[in-house]
Amino acid sequence: MSNDQPTPGQPPEDDDPFLKKPQEPSPPSEGQPYGSAPPPPPPPPNDPYGSGGGFGAPDPLAGMPPLAEPGKRILARLIDFLIISIPLYLISLPWGGAVDVNGDGDDGFGDAVASGYSGHQLLWSIIGLVVYVAYDTYFTHKDGRTLGKRLLKLRVAMLNDGRVPDTGAALMRAVVLWAPALLCCPCLWWLINIVLMFTDKPYRQGLQDKAAKTVVVVAR
Repeated sequence: MSNDQPTPGQPPEDDDPFLKKPQEPSPPSEGQPYGSAPPPPPPPPNDPYGSGGGFGAPDPLAGMPPLAEPGKRILARLIDFLIISIPLYLISLPWGGAVDVNGDGDDGFGDAVASGYSGHQLLWSIIGLVVYVAYDTYFTHKDGRTLGKRLLKLRVAMLNDGRVPDTGAALMRAVVLWAPALLCCPCLWWLINIVLMFTDKPYRQGLQDKAAKTVVVVAR
């Protein structure tokens, strides 16, 4: 009788929809003793993390779904932004609004930039940062999909094994994504990340993905 029974209360690994499929072992080559491990393949030349699984490990994307298209990632991020920013702005209206729209515009662009983060604006930027980071961290750790990614059938996965990011990785990814965008350089930050989605090889990682060692893939 087989004793390979799952531990009570612990789901079997096959129930994890984000776990990569194991690779079938190759038959031994001629002259190689049966049962001995074949020599490890060399890592891909463009692998920024040494194949993510240690020396001689296969490509981290082997067995994972295809990488997400950049256009869908941008649209999913826009949906997430609107889901949070519209209610947040409406909540801020009784306190003067999160964005100052009362200036007459006569002081020029330089003065507008200099006064862009008054105490009022900085307060709402910090509140917004907390909300955005909490939103991204919760949904990314829950199943790898924010509401925007769920609508576009995308998900975030750990690069090394395809699992749903743990709390630490999800938090790191959210902070790196939103802190610069909301507190210092939004236009430049989004431009850098959009360019990386199209040009980064081989994993199309934004800066937040590089920090958390994640990738965005198609959700099956």
